[in-house]
Amino acid sequence: MPELPEVETIARGLASRVTGDLIESVWLGSKPEPLKSPAAAIVDTLEGKRIAGVRRVGKHIVVDLATDRRRSRPSRSSRKRHSAFVDQGRSTQTESQWIVHLGMTGQFVVCSAAAEIAKHTHAIVKLASGRELRFVDPRRFGRLSVSAGREFAAAGSEPLEVVLERFLDLFRGRKTPIKSALLNQRLLSGVGNIYADESLFRAGIRPRRRVASLSRDQLRRLYRSVQQVLNEAISLGGSSISDYVGADGAEGFFQLQHRVYGREGEPCLVCRTPVKRVVIAGRSSHYCPKCQK
Repeated sequence: MPELPEVETIARGLASRVTGDLIESVWLGSKPEPLKSPAAAIVDTLEGKRIAGVRRVGKHIVVDLATDRRRSRPSRSSRKRHSAFVDQGRSTQTESQWIVHLGMTGQFVVCSAAAEIAKHTHAIVKLASGRELRFVDPRRFGRLSVSAGREFAAAGSEPLEVVLERFLDLFRGRKTPIKSALLNQRLLSGVGNIYADESLFRAGIRPRRRVASLSRDQLRRLYRSVQQVLNEAISLGGSSISDYVGADGAEGFFQLQHRVYGREGEPCLVCRTPVKRVVIAGRSSHYCPKCQK
């Protein structure tokens, strides 16, 4: 499943490519699973709107939509790159959002209208610039929804923005394994299996350790490790495992930097001890039995 760095990479890529463009039409596939909002609501919310921006909220991609007050529907003469969007600020107002969750195998890409349509494409959004936004998801665990009138918010704190004291308050005294706590989206929104394993390795903490047994110094090290790992992964475009690609279809490179995740039986890159794999609450966890205590 794409985690915070992958979703951030896609959101940044889309923002640089489609911000200011106008949505002319929306096609939705016949499979009901990807639609968290009714199909008619998605179409009505998107068509005729200008894309005010694209950003990440937790593991979700949020496309902010604005209504152009000078017209309610796009005309054929609008097939230009709408780079003047910022200059039209007085005639636009952000009022709704398109929310995309990639699930396990979802891809959200921008491409030319002439590009071949992939087999498991569930949504095609035609833009006035002549390009298309496409949502592809073979396993159909991804979700598409719209929201109007209220700001979409994640359940937990933002890992890249949470301050140390808040981080300590979130985790202090919990009796669950630290790996499970890191994956709890009500605590931190966006951290998943890959980056939890990598953060725990850098902090020198075993995934089975009960949170309540960790000292303030250990939690402080974990706080720094989480932010360091996430920022490094974002800088490398995320980890391309399974189906993940960025908004332009390019793969990420952080999988080449994994120190424990997916390396069961291989020597630790620090001490050469074989990396172990255990299952915690149904999730695989990788760690070095010597470097992590």
